[in-house]
Amino acid sequence: MRILVIGSGGREHALVWKLHQSPLVETIYVAPGNGGIAQEGVNLVDIRADAITDLVKFAKDKSIDLVVPGPELPLTLGITDACREQGIACFGPDRFAAQLEGSKAFAKDLMLEAGVPTAKAAIVTSYADGCKVLEQSDYPVVLKADGLAQGKGVVICQDRSQAQATLHQMLEEQIFGAAGTRVLIEECLVGEEVSLLAVCSGEEVLLLPSAQDHKRAFDHDEGPNTGGMGAYSPAPILPSAEAEDVANQTIRPILKALVAKGHPFIGVLYAGLMMTATGPKVLEYNVRFGDPECQPLLMLFTSDLAKVMLCAVEGSLNKTDLEFSPGACVGVVIAKDGYPKSYSKGSPITGLDAVAKMPHTKVFHSGTGIQDNQIVSTGGRILCVTAEGADLQTARDAAYAALAKIEIPGSFYRKDIAAKGLAHVK
Repeated sequence: MRILVIGSGGREHALVWKLHQSPLVETIYVAPGNGGIAQEGVNLVDIRADAITDLVKFAKDKSIDLVVPGPELPLTLGITDACREQGIACFGPDRFAAQLEGSKAFAKDLMLEAGVPTAKAAIVTSYADGCKVLEQSDYPVVLKADGLAQGKGVVICQDRSQAQATLHQMLEEQIFGAAGTRVLIEECLVGEEVSLLAVCSGEEVLLLPSAQDHKRAFDHDEGPNTGGMGAYSPAPILPSAEAEDVANQTIRPILKALVAKGHPFIGVLYAGLMMTATGPKVLEYNVRFGDPECQPLLMLFTSDLAKVMLCAVEGSLNKTDLEFSPGACVGVVIAKDGYPKSYSKGSPITGLDAVAKMPHTKVFHSGTGIQDNQIVSTGGRILCVTAEGADLQTARDAAYAALAKIEIPGSFYRKDIAAKGLAHVK
């Protein structure tokens, strides 16, 4: 097989690393990739992840057998539809189904139609209408930009004045651009968050172990929302024995609704859940692997990823299964000072060779490049240091032991990744 992976983050590094292990795979191209991916024995291609026409032309010219989009943007722009028109297999939903992530309003409407448990919400397009809703709201309340905002378009507002100021920023000042032309004003659910991912093909589902992301920049879930500062799997808040029941409430009804609309979902469906006192409720859907959840999940993954993806595209998921190592895996993100706002680039990264010698440990690169034969930082999230262990405590200890060997001037990481999970275990 000849595969084209699209993207440049830690998720894509993990996908490339795992696909490379498949005996079915001969050649992997990555567009555009990063400094760490460049060291995985693959071919980097200088094409942006949103350049759909160029990506499809490249896939056609290179006789690519399978296109694997990592991030959400190419999916919401219709990469799958464009590949299909050229007879190229693509592991991801079509543009219509990708609206599950591309539009929170679309997702909310489909959830209500399919009977999926979720928070009550109002969708507004003007500041005046939004203020009327806020007058009737209970607090805290959640404001969500409708479109893609790189994980930063969700704000929990503690009172009406904060909510009005945030709504003004979104709708009037347009801090999220076109992504914020519609805003969801949503009830604030109480509980613990968890992610449940599934490989899907129409109504066929293969579940992955649960995972838990850490969105806030700093320890104790403080600071601004980020793209994710670390993750671990499995998450004790959603044990494997309960996963099928949760999927029956939150994943399968959505798949059935999309089939009825003539747009069967192919790829990974990610349900971001709040485990409330009255049961799981969906906060959001993603239409691809999460980042950084992908890294620990694929560390535990022991099946042939290329075969699983092919079966999903061909509608034959019943011919394969997902197998995972026992134990747990923890990934901690190192980010640049200032992230998720402005940050400097070009900081040298040292210690990677020492970590490479550590067993059951892998450093996935997110925002790195190569400058004068030296790995340097190029993004806000730089690395995801990931380690596997017999249990959550062992995996966590190994991840932080690896982190201690890496030095990046002007960087930070959270010290409490997986602490919630350990609290459940104890």
